[in-house]
Amino acid sequence: MSKPPPLQHAQDAPALPNSTVKFIVYCLARFRGWIVLMVLLEIGQATGGILVPYAIKTIMDGVAQLSGSGANVLESLREPLLLLVGLNVLEILSSRGSGAVLIIMGATLRQNTTQLLYAYLQYHSPRYFGSHFAGALAHRISETATSVNHITWLVLCDFGPVLVTFSVSSALLLNVHQGLGLLVAGWVFCYVSLSYWLATRCQPYAQNYAAVRSLVNGKIVDAVTNILNAKLFARLGFERDFLDGFLATEADTGRRTFWYMERIRWFQFTAAALLKIGTIYYALTLWDSGVITVGEFTMSMGLALLIISDARNLTRRFLELFEYLGNIANGVSTIVQAHEIVDVPNAQPLHITHGRIEFRNVCFAYDANKPVFDHLNVVIESGQRVGLVGFSGSGKSTFVSLMLRNFEPQSGQILIDDIDIQQVLIDSLHEQVSLIPQDPSLFHRSLKENIGYGRLNADDAAIAEAARLAHADEFIRFMPEGYDALVGERGVKLSGGQRQRIAIARVMLKDAPILLLDEATSSLDSVTEKAIQENLDRVMGRKTVVAIAHRLSTIAHLDRILVFDKGRIVEDGAHEQLLALQGFYYRLWTMQAGGFLPEEAG
Repeated sequence: MSKPPPLQHAQDAPALPNSTVKFIVYCLARFRGWIVLMVLLEIGQATGGILVPYAIKTIMDGVAQLSGSGANVLESLREPLLLLVGLNVLEILSSRGSGAVLIIMGATLRQNTTQLLYAYLQYHSPRYFGSHFAGALAHRISETATSVNHITWLVLCDFGPVLVTFSVSSALLLNVHQGLGLLVAGWVFCYVSLSYWLATRCQPYAQNYAAVRSLVNGKIVDAVTNILNAKLFARLGFERDFLDGFLATEADTGRRTFWYMERIRWFQFTAAALLKIGTIYYALTLWDSGVITVGEFTMSMGLALLIISDARNLTRRFLELFEYLGNIANGVSTIVQAHEIVDVPNAQPLHITHGRIEFRNVCFAYDANKPVFDHLNVVIESGQRVGLVGFSGSGKSTFVSLMLRNFEPQSGQILIDDIDIQQVLIDSLHEQVSLIPQDPSLFHRSLKENIGYGRLNADDAAIAEAARLAHADEFIRFMPEGYDALVGERGVKLSGGQRQRIAIARVMLKDAPILLLDEATSSLDSVTEKAIQENLDRVMGRKTVVAIAHRLSTIAHLDRILVFDKGRIVEDGAHEQLLALQGFYYRLWTMQAGGFLPEEAG
């Protein structure tokens, strides 16, 4: 069977494997030295712990031999006592050394895994983010990073030491009596094998439970994000009922998982009891027959109880292992998918000198059966200010999205200064093309940080000037914290108009050679809009500007207007020219109510 081709991923994204085990190994690769040290320390701890019953056996046999001899017990048993002390010291130092490594490595491993997943997630396309809850993605990153840590500690701190315990115990018991050793070794082999098989059967339960938890987490985040909408529509009860349905699904899934685990625990407790009774009975018959000494009998009991404790713990760890593997598989399958839009090999940075835009025979469809553009051809000359108008669904927003490479055409080219944008670095394109969206999103950071996002090295004076041009200083100066005021999640502490002004200020500060406007002033009152529009016109200078408008008065003064209808440009010209034609644009102009276009033709 041939190997599947590697995932297409962005050049700057980490090359994460999409296999669960390979992903874990990838995350642990930079911690090889620490892992080797921890393995050695855990072996030391396990060896010290498992040999303690042997030291006690030596002491007890010595005591039995010295009974009634009148010899100094402590002097005669000096070596077994020193062995007991040494084993305890080894166990203490190894365990605490392992604990120190865990502290040093643990937080860094979780941090590193989170960084890798987030870095990979960043390069997914808008189509991907439109299909996933932000809260669910955040939850999966957190749960996956945590599960990588837990699996690492399970293997290093539980499975490794238990393997040492079983091996040394079996060897000691075989040395005491072959039958006793084979009894315990055979029980261990059967118990561990059957426990592992039962745990593998639990993996689908665990993976499904992880997926449901992520879904519910996303629903909760969505409900909390939209809680003001729920209040405005008096739908608080509806939202509780809506969420209850998902919570009930999560509870049912959890119960199915836990009931399966409970059945496994019935097996584990029953098998442990059988070994305990069987070992004690067999050892008693051997001691009664004089085959083993009292010290060997005591060691056998101690080792059997230790094995039972570790084996029962191992079964629980198997269940946890597959639960964590399920969490990681769920996170990896969701996040480590092929990146839809990536830089081509040897892509070069884009340097815009003129800002000429050309769509050359562009064909594009979101759905293969519903093409948006069919061999679209249009040229926007350097420094032109162009408006896009048309009913909803006519292709205006798609036109802008293709320029930003949020999507890529199925065929044809989009050129800036005669350079195909699919051949340049995506970051360099975004650095030189600015967008003011209709519904801007802000970070839950200060006003200064949100405006300064347009140019990270901008000083306070430049930020204040951008805010003044966007008329944002009119409300910022009345805030107690001024530019240090936090805006809330997605800017919720600001009004729609205030958010839009911050977005305009951010783009003014960026000062890119191509400016895209998507109803950039739709949330503003007419007086503020006129003032900002004048400043925008000045800032535009000779930039190439593409503006989407539903309020035709906002683009009537531009150099040129492209009229879209069903993915075609049906008219092209200046405002007065298009009105004189008395065609499609003329009908739009006369149809608009209150300055806005209707959603579709009447």
